[in-house]
Amino acid sequence: MAPLFADMKSVAPERPRGGTNRLREIAQFFATLIILAGFSVLAATDAPTNQATKPQSGADGARSALPDALGPQEWARVEQAVDRALAWLAGQQQPDGSFPSVITGQPAVTSLCVLAFLSRGHQPGPGRYGKQLSRGIEFVLKSQRADGLLTYGQIEPTFVQGGASHTATYNHAIAGLMLAEIFGSAPRDQEARIKQAVENAVQFTYRIQHEPAKRSSLDEGGWRYVTDLYRGRPRSATADLSVTGWHLMFLRSAKNAGFKVPDQAATLAISYVEHCFDERTGLFYYGLDASDHYSSRAMMGAGILSLSLAGKHQTEMAKKAGDWVLGHPFSAFGQRIGGRGDRFFYAAYYCSQGMAQLGGRYWQGFFPPLVKTLLQNQSSSGGWTAEPGEDEMFGQAYSTSLAVLTLTPPFQLLPIYQR
Repeated sequence: MAPLFADMKSVAPERPRGGTNRLREIAQFFATLIILAGFSVLAATDAPTNQATKPQSGADGARSALPDALGPQEWARVEQAVDRALAWLAGQQQPDGSFPSVITGQPAVTSLCVLAFLSRGHQPGPGRYGKQLSRGIEFVLKSQRADGLLTYGQIEPTFVQGGASHTATYNHAIAGLMLAEIFGSAPRDQEARIKQAVENAVQFTYRIQHEPAKRSSLDEGGWRYVTDLYRGRPRSATADLSVTGWHLMFLRSAKNAGFKVPDQAATLAISYVEHCFDERTGLFYYGLDASDHYSSRAMMGAGILSLSLAGKHQTEMAKKAGDWVLGHPFSAFGQRIGGRGDRFFYAAYYCSQGMAQLGGRYWQGFFPPLVKTLLQNQSSSGGWTAEPGEDEMFGQAYSTSLAVLTLTPPFQLLPIYQR
């Protein structure tokens, strides 16, 4: 059986090291593959160019990997909304490089904001928003602990909802994802530190997949919170699909960037994801324990995306989940559908990335109502209101960055989400 991440060798370009035009080179690489379809591409240069990189316009060429879902005027409105949101985010950045949130939401919120800029083609260094990105990266790098964990805040000895014991695992995976995505296009003074940070973060992610041992064999391969690791309790760990999806994204991005990622990590993780799907209902569930056995739009998107990132494209599981998402469109702002863990912006992000991977009728049916809802509810300042409910504490930078990442899959500029 081939490793689940083996497909990266054929679909992912090698990332240039130390250049400032990585996103443009990647787009050019994929355009070349299309032109040379049917031929064997034996080698490609990764030498950086001297041209200044401009944000992609979202024109037809940038959207060629996905079927058209909007007309030209609607696309123009999406681009304008994204640009307004990024301008608003840039104005929110704090002196320490962070984007505002509670300390337990860091560095995940700052990392999501950096990813939002990257998804529109902006890069650190020279150019618009370059300084903001470099400062954001610096804030994230400073969060890493000696054991490799990327998080701020003091981890409580017992689980606290919304505390560092709850959020540290999200902070780690999301920050690791951002650093792996930016590797190769960051300023030279940060490049070596990013490399070391990602290597240490991969080891920590792999460690908490196995330590401590899972309470139930059904949870093996998944991820959840770090509290049990630091308490040292044997066979106490559990897993859930929400956290597992982020760690899978991080590992895929790291592997894609040339970092060593144990094949076993992905194999075990995707087995857990598949166990979270119930053939009888056609739903992905948050967890396998009785208390966690509920579904939501967010978990449907997480399941679809996780399968795709592991190389399992167009599976019956993913299609069934995609059909369910089509039947539960994002036509009402702030609406939460499913179990108690659903969130509007969080679900919109996961579903947008997942449905983009499915493509075809799934994308064409999903994207237009979502765009309409988001654009109608963007504030005049450019941001979006905070996520209602439990996640309101993470603030507007969190919800706005997720909204941008929800709208930008058609640009195909973040390697982790390219089809």
